[in-house]
Amino acid sequence: MHALRRRLERSLAAQAALVFPLAVGIAAFFHRHSHPLVWVIHGALYTAAGMGSVAVQRRRYSRRTGVDPRRITELSRKIRRREVPQDAEERAVMRKLVDTQRAQLRRTKRWLPYWTGCMGLLAVGLLVLGVASGSLMSALVVAVTMIALCSWIIWIRRRSTSRLDHMHAALGGRDEEASSTSRV
Repeated sequence: MHALRRRLERSLAAQAALVFPLAVGIAAFFHRHSHPLVWVIHGALYTAAGMGSVAVQRRRYSRRTGVDPRRITELSRKIRRREVPQDAEERAVMRKLVDTQRAQLRRTKRWLPYWTGCMGLLAVGLLVLGVASGSLMSALVVAVTMIALCSWIIWIRRRSTSRLDHMHAALGGRDEEASSTSRV
């Protein structure tokens, strides 16, 4: 089990192999009356889009920290496990990665209420349309899925913020807000 988990952390192909059946299932749910080949094509497109975004994010972090994208995966694993490296060079790279990820979380934080509010309105709208059209079950499934997705995203953000704040403090980083106010 440990070897499988490590493989999934490191390999985009392994992640794609895991995501593809899920994407085909989602496509089958939304395109029930289509041919199964359409499900597979949509699943492949969804998987390619997801894996493409992961690869772009890894490359972006790689450019900002100056290390190989495979190394970013290992550093991210250490951040998740709250392992503070002893090597000074690795600490410096991890500090850059932590600061980059914390800045990204801060930038996206302002849009989170709008996104969750929009998803909530969409879920309520789907429920109203389901009641009006008489097909409440599929509208209810989609609405519950949207609410679960929003709740999961909020939980993941809080957990990521907690881990990044812990690593920032463990690596001896100073807060940007505190250092900018002390200069004034």
